[in-house]
Amino acid sequence: MTTFDKRADAFEGGFALGSELAFKATVRRDKMLGLWAADKLGLAGDIAEEYANKIVVTDLQEPGDEDMFARITKDFADAKVDQSEHQIRRTMEELMIEAQKEFSEQA
Repeated sequence: MTTFDKRADAFEGGFALGSELAFKATVRRDKMLGLWAADKLGLAGDIAEEYANKIVVTDLQEPGDEDMFARITKDFADAKVDQSEHQIRRTMEELMIEAQKEFSEQA
């Protein structure tokens, strides 16, 4: 195996690890976001956990965050929860940073 082959293998391994960590961080963010939204909706305990899990599944159905954002926005509107779209997106960003930190500390 040449030095180039070793570098290529290392790069591919690092990319795969990075992709896996990014996926795990996104799922973690989605779970935290679901729990945050559940709290705003007045849900607690097992019902809050169930709602958070539904948010995770919602985000996995389509690429990007828009499906999850739309679900939370609709749920808030239906329950008359006063949260702006800006606040929801900001919370999504803050929780992603927190989730990424959690996984970077584990790596």
